Amino acid sequence: MPPSSVALRASAPAKINLGLFVGPVRGDGRHELVSVMQSISLADELTLEPAPAGAVRDEVVCPGVAGPPGENLAARALAAFRAATGWDAPPLRLSIVKRIPVAAGLGGGSADAAATLRLAARAAGRSGGEVSGIGNGGEGEDALLLELAAGLGADVPAQVRPGRWLATGAGEVLEALPDPVAPIGVLVLPVAHELSTAAVYAEADRLGALREHGFLEERRRLLHGALELGMSLPHDPELLRNDLERPARSLCHAIGQALREAREAGAEPALVSGSGPTVVGLFARANGVAAAERAATGLAGCEPAPVVAFTVGADFAQPAGLPIRHN
Repeated sequence: MPPSSVALRASAPAKINLGLFVGPVRGDGRHELVSVMQSISLADELTLEPAPAGAVRDEVVCPGVAGPPGENLAARALAAFRAATGWDAPPLRLSIVKRIPVAAGLGGGSADAAATLRLAARAAGRSGGEVSGIGNGGEGEDALLLELAAGLGADVPAQVRPGRWLATGAGEVLEALPDPVAPIGVLVLPVAHELSTAAVYAEADRLGALREHGFLEERRRLLHGALELGMSLPHDPELLRNDLERPARSLCHAIGQALREAREAGAEPALVSGSGPTVVGLFARANGVAAAERAATGLAGCEPAPVVAFTVGADFAQPAGLPIRHN
């Protein structure tokens, strides 16, 4: 039977970091870290479907994003899944509608790669593309997707199954945390500047802003204890500190203004997300999403325009539609 003409779609939610503590460089060149990675409703949309007639290889279509297709992390994810599983479906087209700003500290490329792995697993009929129980004890297809994700980048494993994860190692060691009892309103303030993750980490190295192993383990323990029962945010603001804020601000001075705007709009707290330059304001009190919307209205003249989002769990991003089948 030829491939089905029914497309398979999935959302690829952005992530924000609730605390990010950076340690020494490992032997593989990646920094050790401790961070809570939280998915939010700001998301790209991915569609996996048969490639047009005559296609001889998979293709990725991502309008508005520069660079050769082979450099797209989602393309690498699809190729890695085929190589690891021997999946020999006819050529496929992966289309990406970008809504997450690029090089912004929101994990957009990583989200796309993780969503591609979910889509490919569902299309191949392997565990339905649904991932649960991720962590050191992951098994079967869960472990396969995590292994592939870890080879693609530090932010990808925590986005294979969106939600709230306590990430250690270089991001590949995950402990599941419960979703917050009520969604947190998130005011996203994009900054009209791109920062590469590599450049920000290099600046952190230059500034000597790295933590010792003992400090990282203490932060892991404290974050786990603060959030293990579904609390919205830790009570201790020190647990929300981002070690990459200082190097990011060193490279992009506009971050400081965005932080002031978020705080003046009522965010409690305002943070740099990941390696920046995006600033997020959190509204964790009752009716937090409505409060974030009011804050965005008050900042309507800002450019780029603020975006309102909220925290989401795994159900937000499961593939939908019928599997793409082949003989």
